[in-house]
Formats: sequence, structure tokens, C-alpha cells
Amino acid sequence: MGCLGMVLFFALVCCAGPLTMSMSASSGSGGTAANAAAAADIPARMLTAYMAAAEGVRSFRPRCRGMQWQVLAGIAKVESEHAAGHTVSSDGDVRPRILGPKLDGSGAGGNTTPVPDADHGRWDGDPDGERAVGPFQFLPATFRTVGKDGNDDGVTDPHNVDDAALSAAVYLCGSGRGRDLTQRQQLETAIRSYNHSAAYVADVMGWIARYKTTSSAMPVKGVTGRARTVLAAALGQRGMPYSWGGGSVNGPSYGICCSPGGSSGERIRGFDCSGLTSYAYAQAGITLPRTAAAQAGVGRRIPASAGVKALRPGDLVFFGYVPTADGTIHHVGIYLGNGKMINALRPGTKVRVDPVSVMSDYAGGARP
Repeated sequence: MGCLGMVLFFALVCCAGPLTMSMSASSGSGGTAANAAAAADIPARMLTAYMAAAEGVRSFRPRCRGMQWQVLAGIAKVESEHAAGHTVSSDGDVRPRILGPKLDGSGAGGNTTPVPDADHGRWDGDPDGERAVGPFQFLPATFRTVGKDGNDDGVTDPHNVDDAALSAAVYLCGSGRGRDLTQRQQLETAIRSYNHSAAYVADVMGWIARYKTTSSAMPVKGVTGRARTVLAAALGQRGMPYSWGGGSVNGPSYGICCSPGGSSGERIRGFDCSGLTSYAYAQAGITLPRTAAAQAGVGRRIPASAGVKALRPGDLVFFGYVPTADGTIHHVGIYLGNGKMINALRPGTKVRVDPVSVMSDYAGGARP
């Protein structure tokens, strides 16, 4: 499993790289690791929806400035913990549905003022009362006004994360001339319109700040199609622990024992290098072999002699003891651009962004 396809003769830990690996590169320790862990709670499919909505809102609120995916992530974090405990399909449908308490003025969920039914149970399943619905917890009456079809399937549904995220972006941007969310006061006003609570505004603003700190270098702007989905999926796992043999197309998992260096993943839920790439590509509908060496045979091979400049965001990046021999490949990452990659480097680290030069035995790439 994982990077176990490497040549064991070298007896080095999978994804650790040769002993001549540069130690001057970012180690991901200290504040960087803490920041990465703070962002790792966003599932890849949710992150994809937030990013798409932050860009798509321009079609509906062209004068709105400063809408960023971190704003939407902050709202969804507080409203539903990014749909925690629920399944999000590839089409963005959230099941089971997320329903808030009945807004009958009883005090449940902080509600002391009855809210009359506005959807006859269409979205909240309650024809006799009202409940907030979906991962962004819209009131049905509000969603009926601002709801948008974020995944272009002809249906506008607050229980679909693409629709809900785009609708939230439209709502936060306001009407008329639109808000300038680069201005803190206007951003706070937008959040307050979502929930008239100073504590709520402070909570959301705190999460926005955390997500911005961890993602200041997220190189997804301008990347489209499957490559964007792959990058969003991998970046959404930053902060997850390295686990020897861990990870699959379904996400992080407990690994196995033991690496050539004696590291066990049996009690660590996370990813090894090829587990991460398998997962990220699966989110874009692409199935990769499970080992790093085998992944080198998928799609168009980009030789090491072409240099890092020949890579495009979303390409696989390989490292091998003999750069021209795929059978010696021991590590794989996903190229982000600007000489950087997202990867699960070695035992004891977490999924993180590193320069491609973190290892000295670059073996080219592949474009599945």
C-alpha cells in the first residue's frame, strides 16, 4: 500500500526521501503546523463549493467586492461545522438533511420569536412551522428570495452545498450596489445580517481569520476543471497526520505496520504520500494506482529533464532514487505552481505545502 512500491533495498522510510534531502525547506512545525491543523476541518467537497461560490457570485452581484471562500467557510463552520456528520455527494447534495430546531418561540436554538411557515414543508419537512435548513442554515423564506443554482442542475436546493454556498455569497454581498467586504465594517455588517448577534459575528470573524492565515498561498485562482477539484481536495487535508499506508479514495484512514524505518501507521489516522494523491484525484473522478511508482505510469509522463517549469498545477510530482527509473520512485506529491507542491512527506509530519526542492531527487511528473 501507499509508497510501499518503492525499492526496499534502500531501506528508507516511505516519502522521507534520500538522506541528502535539503533541511532548509519549510518544516511545517510550530505556527505553520498549528495553522494547517486549523484549516484541516474543511472537507474537500465543501471547500470546492466555497471556492466556486466566491467566484460565481460575480455573475449575480458584479459590484460586490471582496467575497472570498474563507468568508463562506466561516459562516458554514459556525452554522453546521461544514455539514459534519452528514454525507455530501459528488453533486453536492447533503444527506441526511440538516434541519434546525422548530422556530416556535420556545427558546430552542435561542429562538424566542415564533417564525411562521413559509415553504409548506418543502425544504424543512414541517408544514406547520419553520426551521433553518441546509449547511448554511437558511430560513426557507430567505432562501426563496436569494436561492441560486450553484451546480447548474436546474434545481435550487438549500440542501445542496453548491446551491447553498452560492446563495449565501449572494446574500452576504447585499443588494443594489453591493458591499465591499474588503472593509472590515462592511464584512461585519454582512455577517450580522446573517445572525443579529455580536457573539456570532465575532465567532465567524475568528474562523475567517484562521482560514485566511492558513490559505494565504493557496494557488487555486485561475485553475479550472478537474485540476481545481484535485487541488481543493488535497489542500483541504492540510494538517492531517502522515500515516504509513494510510488514506484511500474515501479520505484519511488508519495505516499499517511498518515502514522500512520502523514507523507504524496502525494508530494514526491520516495519509501517506500516495494515499493523499489517490484521494485527491478520486474527488475529480480519476482513479490512480495505490503506489507512488505505479502512479508514474498514469497519463502523460513529464521527464525530470524537462524541469519543474514543465509542470502545471494539478500534476503529480515524483521523486526517485534513480530519476530515470520509475521503479525507484519513493514519493509523490501534487504540484501547486510556483515551485511548490502539496504532499504527505514522511512519518512525523502532516499534510502540508513544501517546495519541490525539499528533496534532491526530482523524477519528473505525470498529467493524468
